Amino acid sequence: MRAFSIAYRMPPVKRLLWRSWYQFLARRYRDRRWTFMNYGYHPPHGMAPLALHPEDEADRSCIQLYRLVAGAVDLTGRDVLELSSGRGGGASFVFRYLRPRRVVGIDVSPLAVAFSRARHAVPGLSFEIGDAERLNLAAASFDTVLNVESSHCYGDLSAFLREVRRVLRPNGYFLYADFRSRTELDAWYEELLATGLRLVLDRDITRGVLAALDADDESKRSLIASNIDRPLVRAFGHFAGLRGTMLYDGLRSGAVVYRVFAFKNDAVTTCV
Repeated sequence: MRAFSIAYRMPPVKRLLWRSWYQFLARRYRDRRWTFMNYGYHPPHGMAPLALHPEDEADRSCIQLYRLVAGAVDLTGRDVLELSSGRGGGASFVFRYLRPRRVVGIDVSPLAVAFSRARHAVPGLSFEIGDAERLNLAAASFDTVLNVESSHCYGDLSAFLREVRRVLRPNGYFLYADFRSRTELDAWYEELLATGLRLVLDRDITRGVLAALDADDESKRSLIASNIDRPLVRAFGHFAGLRGTMLYDGLRSGAVVYRVFAFKNDAVTTCV
């Protein structure tokens, strides 16, 4: 276990492990109904519920997380880039509900991109293969960069953040959500602020994520039991953040923190 922990800290190993895992998921589990992989969010009591189309209700928790992150700024008429778009559900929601001009989803898994293209075939919404740490995109090509619950998988967070800054247009926004252990918070903030982007929103949503995990626990267990190969049931339980898993317990105890950020690119010109 110690040897694995040491190896996991090496960027190439970390990248390979997560890329292989998501390739496996896209190859083995092709159910068109499974389009989200985030932990979800439930707003505080008393807030008006998000109005969704009937076909989106099954994904309410996951969609509410996307609405919280992507809805931090007005995306009407904007060119939006989602990095690590996964199975495409988030990019589809943003395009259908938040009225951008176009949304491009980038993911490192070719099979996830193929799934997303087939599942979310809508003019103005596209998916491409790419590495969030080394984007094959022109500088200053997007008004908004979106990244939801993915950066903990990257081998080099600083490289990812440099790419975000590079592809953002002047006055563009980086909308970002992820979790870290409390011991990693200072280093995380240091890397985020080193981008030179201006922090305009910083919110701890750990309680709302926990509320979503609690609300969805029973349905997730049922889906895992009926759809996942028996040798992988435990791994999927951890991946889904079920009660009693390390991530769930960390969020509940405060050892793990989930935050939402928005940054603005105030620079007249972007980095090249």
